[in-house]
Amino acid sequence: MVSERTREMTSFIVMDVLEKAYEMERNGTRIIHLEVGEPDFDAPQCVKEAAVRAIHDGYTHYTHSLGMLELREAICDYYYRSYKVNVEPDQIAVSSGSSPAIFMLFAALLEAADEVIISDPHYACYPNFINFVNGRCVRIPVYEEDGFQFRPEVIRENLSDRTKAIFINSPSNPTGNLLSAELMQAIADMDPYVVSDEIYHGLVYEGHERSILEFTNRAFVINGFSKQFAMTGLRLGYLIAPKEFMRAIQKVHQNFFISANAAIQRAGIAALRYAQDDVFRMRSIYDERRRYMINRLREIGFGITVEPTGAFYVFANAKRLSKDSYQLAFDILERAFVGVAPGIDFGPHGEGYLRFSYTNSLENIKEGLDRLGKYVEQRGQDRFRTAN
Repeated sequence: MVSERTREMTSFIVMDVLEKAYEMERNGTRIIHLEVGEPDFDAPQCVKEAAVRAIHDGYTHYTHSLGMLELREAICDYYYRSYKVNVEPDQIAVSSGSSPAIFMLFAALLEAADEVIISDPHYACYPNFINFVNGRCVRIPVYEEDGFQFRPEVIRENLSDRTKAIFINSPSNPTGNLLSAELMQAIADMDPYVVSDEIYHGLVYEGHERSILEFTNRAFVINGFSKQFAMTGLRLGYLIAPKEFMRAIQKVHQNFFISANAAIQRAGIAALRYAQDDVFRMRSIYDERRRYMINRLREIGFGITVEPTGAFYVFANAKRLSKDSYQLAFDILERAFVGVAPGIDFGPHGEGYLRFSYTNSLENIKEGLDRLGKYVEQRGQDRFRTAN
């Protein structure tokens, strides 16, 4: 029989939408993809060249389980340049993407029934990492009118003697919003550790992202190369942790993953040293798409109270169309041929919302939102006929 922990694991609904879209495409339907948070850009040329050169130079073997020292030193330099914080190489574990980093973190941090506070809505996979190691998620609703930011007093009300960590994600998936510096300081001043997912750092269009390490050393940072450097398929991430946890994290990595891909670690060094112009170019294009999408969604009738300023998502209120975001997302796919992510994928408090990703060309985004506008208009006409 399948294990209980995997029976209880939720599916990643956006992947269900994507797989249905692929099935429709195989049957000849042209789908506009606004559901998946994957950059549509190729990795920077310096990254490609470094990966190819590394293979030719013999980087085809295991590395140190924590990652190449040169890469860990480059990450330290990046965090100092970006945030003026001092990180040492022996605080870093390099992994094959940020997902293994999250797994290693909670494997090292949590005992059975330890609690982690997360926002609701949140990245769909967070609860499964916590639940898999027998931790417990404490979901705290966050609200559109607050820009989906935590309310510190509500966090305090939910702290218990089992609270081990407060999980933050800024810029956020699915909302695209940033936490304020004041809120980050308030969270850092609380007793639990802070876990900060910083994977969307570098993709901020107004204001400036802040690392939790600017506010406290009692923190774990998750980051990687997939989003900022458009390296999703190359699978490279890292975890920054307090030194007292590093041996435990290292043992988990040795046993479950051994080491990250050697050639891709060389590509990561190149990304940190030479790809900033590429990041600037991608960020400028994302920003143009962001501004267009926000304005067009509002014209169609979706609610966006606080404009998202980071990542590449718009989390729009669709409650006037339906309270069932799952059904709505698949109806939009099947009738308008546009892929969108249902809000329920990101937690119960995400119900009634849809997440739109602007990791597609502006031309395709315009076509997709034109299709969506016609869908919303037709849906209104259908309701009027039914009512009369």
